[in-house]
Amino acid sequence: MSYRPFVEELVKSVVEHPDQIEIDEEEEAGARTFFIRCSPDDVGKVIGKSGRVVSAIRCVVSAVAAKSREKAFVKLVTD
Repeated sequence: MSYRPFVEELVKSVVEHPDQIEIDEEEEAGARTFFIRCSPDDVGKVIGKSGRVVSAIRCVVSAVAAKSREKAFVKLVTD
């Protein structure tokens, strides 16, 4: 099961430019990794103060994946 739409909605709810969100999904050894790319203006909003927002996103995605006995990771790609 793919959690990509779920991750996409979570990130889009935080940023000012939701149309510039790109999410790539990789599956390796039973674990899914989501690579999030967003507008340079929105990177700070996704990270949040002291990394709280991105940490919360990671926690929620991991919990949803754990219900299906899977592992999921979220990484923010900054260029």
